[in-house]
Amino acid sequence: MFIDYAKIHVKAGDGGTGCVAFRREKYVPKGGPSGGDGGKGGDVYLIATKSLNTLMDFKFKKIFKAQRGKHGEGSNRTGKSGEDLYIKVPVGTIVKDASTGEIIGDLIEDGQKILVAKGGKGGRGNARFATSTHQTPREFEYGEEGEEKDLILELKLLADVALVGYPNAGKSTLISRISAAKPKIADYPFTTLNPHLGVVKVDEFTSFVVADIPGLIEGAHMGHGLGDKFLRHIERCKIIAHLVDLSIEGNSIERFEKIEEELKLYSEKLHNKPRIVLGTKIDAVSSPEEAEKLKNYCLDKNLPFLEISSVNGTGLKEFIYLCKEMLEGRKDV
Repeated sequence: MFIDYAKIHVKAGDGGTGCVAFRREKYVPKGGPSGGDGGKGGDVYLIATKSLNTLMDFKFKKIFKAQRGKHGEGSNRTGKSGEDLYIKVPVGTIVKDASTGEIIGDLIEDGQKILVAKGGKGGRGNARFATSTHQTPREFEYGEEGEEKDLILELKLLADVALVGYPNAGKSTLISRISAAKPKIADYPFTTLNPHLGVVKVDEFTSFVVADIPGLIEGAHMGHGLGDKFLRHIERCKIIAHLVDLSIEGNSIERFEKIEEELKLYSEKLHNKPRIVLGTKIDAVSSPEEAEKLKNYCLDKNLPFLEISSVNGTGLKEFIYLCKEMLEGRKDV
């Protein structure tokens, strides 16, 4: 199950309490105070890892607590500090403070970590309060409380190329042909209910990541269909490949413009990303004139256009190398 949103509660460890103690050794009368300090409470960190690709783990466990510091002991022994807690999240996770909406961190690299709750400081023992005029202090301090927060975790996939378009435009079939990804493929709308990532190997030294985004429909930015639930996953991509099914009778330009409008209404930044327009299912085209219209439309808009068929492989190699050139900045769009 793909989960890309979670709300969790984190609690850093409290600091240990300082100790009140006095030396009691043979032949050492009036040995003086010897109470040690309390240990520091454990911190809470979030750490990104490539071994996870969903926030599924947080569906069942939502409360995370770091270890508290141990109390101080006699003979000036400081309490043991609490162990820090490291919570693993997928690479691409945005961390927000649930109460303010403030972004605390954006974990986009494997191994990157952020401190989300700081452990409490340990309290001082009575040995700390001794002075020349106050030689038998009984004062001590309680440990400070560790920070406590509600956090929102949002996962945005990290992909170089995002495949978008109407349901059944051919996105899942395309990613299954150019990568090792194995999404569910069928001839009914909304076959893809979760985003899929696939690594496309261009040559021995070059590869890029493609994301198959569930089909969009008119009103997606307002939550229609699968809605804006998955639009966030396109925001990090470098290129958008917009698939238009040429086997369907009707105005292909109008269908293209409706999805483009949804992207623009969701985010102007998203709308301004580089584009590749793919006329799909060219092997089953019912109206060659419609395909030619879309091609001329893209030429007028200065948009790269390719006709492809994931069934017989037409145009797939050209698409892969066009993506490579655009990602390397060797082709202007």
